[in-house]
Amino acid sequence: MANPTLSRQFGALPEHGAAGSVATDATLQGAKIPFAVGDEDPMTISGTVAKTAFLLALVVGSGMWGWSLVQPETGSSEVPGWWFLALIGAVVLAIVTAFKPQLAVFTGPIYALTMGVALGVISHIYNVAYDGIVLQAILATAAVFLCMLVLFVTGTIKVTARFRGIVIGATVGIFVFYVATMMLSLFGVSIPLMTGPFGILVSVFIVSIAALNLMLDFDMIVRGTDAGAPRYFEWYGAFGLMVTIIWMYIEMLRLISLSRN
Repeated sequence: MANPTLSRQFGALPEHGAAGSVATDATLQGAKIPFAVGDEDPMTISGTVAKTAFLLALVVGSGMWGWSLVQPETGSSEVPGWWFLALIGAVVLAIVTAFKPQLAVFTGPIYALTMGVALGVISHIYNVAYDGIVLQAILATAAVFLCMLVLFVTGTIKVTARFRGIVIGATVGIFVFYVATMMLSLFGVSIPLMTGPFGILVSVFIVSIAALNLMLDFDMIVRGTDAGAPRYFEWYGAFGLMVTIIWMYIEMLRLISLSRN
């Protein structure tokens, strides 16, 4: 959900590697950018990587705690009553951060902790139903992340304006689908086609769009670095990557569970 906003923040910046893509006063004056060029230290790729690793560590640590709070029963698990509140809190933090990137230094870690706890609960429930599925989902998510990173670094897939438009459009469509599904579930209406072979195809499509969103995140970080974005955008870039990775992991759990059924 956050990626269209992340792309919007840098939508007017020059393409990476294009003439004039390195930030100069003349270049930046001609672009509508969400930050001012000043004496503040600019963001770096290495700084963004370090902050992403930090947020990931918070997700894993809080996830282990959330996992321990679930009381497994025979063939099922009890969902803690506060789980939904933790999930809603994480979503609210994500929306606030998407529109106020300056707050990412504070909201990013809180989001990682809150979402980590929610993921721990979700993961434990899935693992009770499908033994070993969590490890499979983690390995699959890591493999997709590494593949997309290699494709981006080598230039095999280039992030153009057209590419961004297609991925953002598909992402918004998926978000609308999520909201519609949730609203229908409140009235006891389920979508039968979301199970079985058709459900697997839908899940594969969503995982594919999540993977392509990683390309947008990588591109946003590189273009922000080229443009001399301030240091706090390292937290914003790390936050964007974390949102996408978590989204992909959850969809991997769903895809693998459907396949194992």
